[in-house]
Amino acid sequence: MDIPDQLRNLQDLHEAGALSDEEFARAKAAVLARSASPARPPASEEQQTRQWALLLHLSLLAGFLIPFAGLIIPILIWQLKKDDLPGIDPHGKVVANWIISEIIYGVACGLLALLMIGIPLLMALFAIAIIFPIIGAIKANDGIVWNYPLSIAFLQ
Repeated sequence: MDIPDQLRNLQDLHEAGALSDEEFARAKAAVLARSASPARPPASEEQQTRQWALLLHLSLLAGFLIPFAGLIIPILIWQLKKDDLPGIDPHGKVVANWIISEIIYGVACGLLALLMIGIPLLMALFAIAIIFPIIGAIKANDGIVWNYPLSIAFLQ
């Protein structure tokens, strides 16, 4: 039932004597208050959240161009935007968890490279370090928070 219908029903109840003036005023205020606070954020805020989340995921790839940029830029975007756009916070946690997990996997694969088994594992890690942020960015653009597979959940 939409707002005008709810207000008409309240008016009918008030005219029929089922609601006093005070009850009618409270019920009308409650209906109007619910309509003033939408359940979803405004479209512009949602669109901004999607764009920043997309950029947040893709910024992981900056490390392939500039050393340590893939570590610093995503964390900066997350920390600077999480207060303005609350929808960025879950994306930031996913990306931070992946960064920490990727470092752990990289160190382990580096040590295993001494035994030669780490070389194919490093190549696989390199591939998923490109693929996962792209998938995460596509999902973020669709408004979905995608947890990277193999990511250890350090931040909840």
